This record gives sequence, structure tokens and C-alpha cells, in this order.
Amino acid sequence: MVGVPQSHTGWTFITSHARVLAAIADNPNARIRDIAARCRLTERAVSRIISDLEQDGYLSHTRDGRTNNYRIEPDKVLRHPAEAGLSVASLLSLLVQDESDRVKKPVAQQLP
Repeated sequence: MVGVPQSHTGWTFITSHARVLAAIADNPNARIRDIAARCRLTERAVSRIISDLEQDGYLSHTRDGRTNNYRIEPDKVLRHPAEAGLSVASLLSLLVQDESDRVKKPVAQQLP
């Protein structure tokens, strides 16, 4: 994958759950293997995160042959009290954007 950073140790700003959700938002038919590679997680970790997200109603899936088709619940509110009232859609609007926009605009122009 082009533009994917190497492995990282230490803390990060975005949780693994948010990364997995953003990867699914970019491709609702993505395989767990592909999500894991994009998020720099193990397949087992991605499976556990997807299970967490489904259990709490943020995500659902249907099977189509050997493929999972994921559906994100965009109106579901975030869990932490500090984000009270913010929806999944508002989080994803920050994390998911057209790749061509990221490449064309300098970082300073992407900030509000």
C-alpha cells in the first residue's frame, strides 16, 4: 500500500477501534486481512474489534457468499462522556476522506 506508515510503538491519537471503523467506512466489503494490514493490527485484533463494534450496535454485517458486507450505524453516538452527542458520522468525517483530496491539499489547508 502506498502511503501507509511503518509500524509504530508508543501512544497514538486515534484508537484501533476508530481505525478499523474508518477502514470499513472506506471499503464496506474489505476482508479482515486487508483491514488488519491497513490498520497495522493482527487479524485476531481486528476480529475482536469488529465484534466489539457489532456488540455495541456501531456496526453490523451480512454474509454474501464468502464476503462480509459491513454496515456502519452513522447516527449512533460515541461512548465517552467527553464526546456526548457526537455521532459516528462526525468522527468518520474527520478520519475518512477522498485519497485524492489528501494528496492534493497541503496539511495546513486541510485544517479548519
